[in-house]
Amino acid sequence: MSDDRHSKAEEAALITDPLEQARRESENAVAQFDRVLDLIDDVVRGGRPFRIRTSTILDLHRIVLDGLSAYAGNFRPGSIEIGLSKHVPPPAHLVTSLIDEMCDHVMDNFADGSALNLCAYVMWRLNWIHPFTDGNGRTSRALAYFVLCAKIGYRLPGHETVPEQIAADKLPYYRALEAADLSLEAGALDLSALEKLLDSHLATQLLSAYDDAKNPDAGAAKDRKLH
Repeated sequence: MSDDRHSKAEEAALITDPLEQARRESENAVAQFDRVLDLIDDVVRGGRPFRIRTSTILDLHRIVLDGLSAYAGNFRPGSIEIGLSKHVPPPAHLVTSLIDEMCDHVMDNFADGSALNLCAYVMWRLNWIHPFTDGNGRTSRALAYFVLCAKIGYRLPGHETVPEQIAADKLPYYRALEAADLSLEAGALDLSALEKLLDSHLATQLLSAYDDAKNPDAGAAKDRKLH
């Protein structure tokens, strides 16, 4: 499998210059992650109880596709395909109810579920629903990271964050998503491959914080790649 698993939907591009599009995608992805950090801080320091809402998902999507899509912050109006994936996303008229079910599942299991399992579930389920014309992967990773940190109860340290690691090497992530899809088709959802991947990325992120603590040059501005 190549690393091309982009959404395929009928939509006119708002930006036609490839370099400008790439620049805007990069800037939007960083802005989206900054919004996630604000959401985490609202829960951790603001004393707000954790909630995962459709409005939050739409807001994260609006940020990441701002200026790139006429459907930024809106669910897709029709069917969609995923490049090089056997999964066929559900029809558009089911998207809203499936998103509601996903949010209900997280809230119902938030108290007793593990942070890694909840993170893996959100990352997989949003990709499975594929509710947007584009930006599904970026939004799923951002939302899942929010759930991960909210469940743990603090913003995780480390500059090599889980979403950045996935963005840097998407093939293992795609394979883990496909494994979960296949398990669901077989009759029993199994997120173990995705949880194992997230476990490894989480360890790397925490190790980067440890390494920074020993590095005299730590604190310098670092490139952020989230797309």
